[in-house]
Amino acid sequence: MPSLLAGKTALVSGVANRWSIAYACAKELARNGASLVLTYEGERTQPEVEKLGAELGNALVAQCDVGQDASIAALRALLEERGVRLDAVLHSIAFARKEELTGKFYATSRDGYALALDVSAYSLVAMCRELRSVFAAQASVMAMTYLGSVRAVPSYNVMGVAKAALEACVRYLAADLGESGVRVNAISAGPIKTASARAVGGFTNILGEVAAKSPLRRNVTQTDVGNAAVFLASDLSSAITGHVLYVDAGYNIMGMT
Repeated sequence: MPSLLAGKTALVSGVANRWSIAYACAKELARNGASLVLTYEGERTQPEVEKLGAELGNALVAQCDVGQDASIAALRALLEERGVRLDAVLHSIAFARKEELTGKFYATSRDGYALALDVSAYSLVAMCRELRSVFAAQASVMAMTYLGSVRAVPSYNVMGVAKAALEACVRYLAADLGESGVRVNAISAGPIKTASARAVGGFTNILGEVAAKSPLRRNVTQTDVGNAAVFLASDLSSAITGHVLYVDAGYNIMGMT
């Protein structure tokens, strides 16, 4: 049986370490035949991403600070220079200051709010605008989100608002890019132990809640999410766009238990 992604190239942003969701997605994309482009924000993360890129089939590793339009443009120029066409793009980038992820949401600072929305949501818009010239026909764009976008999750605070904005961006981008055959979807992953997730106050309690109350009675794994990314990147999802795919063991459907 041929690999689902044979001959395709996928760009994955947000790889921080081998425990990150972005890395798990990159690993599964590569395992299913995709060639990879991995991006890093700056010099601090460059060595680790280069190491992981070498392990994942000698991926092309490039710098891209999504908070800077010039940096995204430089990435696009590099891809054009190398003759790379992107069949899939995974946006797995989010940031909010740690102090904004505890206590009351109304205590969110104005600049903290703006920063979270810029990095976590607007960056998807900026990437699609700049990189669409190197999208292959029927390219698939995927963004990582979470249930806190549609429900109030303790301590998720401004990140929940940012994820709600991200999901709205997915819908509008799907409407805009669909005429060129490009699909845009989001994956709403259940809570997973990552460095960024641990910044959310009471994260351990969230894990326990999901494992106890989800229909499958477990938490999801990085591989579960990676498999969903493979599906959305493949031709099996050719008529799916503007959709939020929940990969959370079914927790999102539950009411009172």
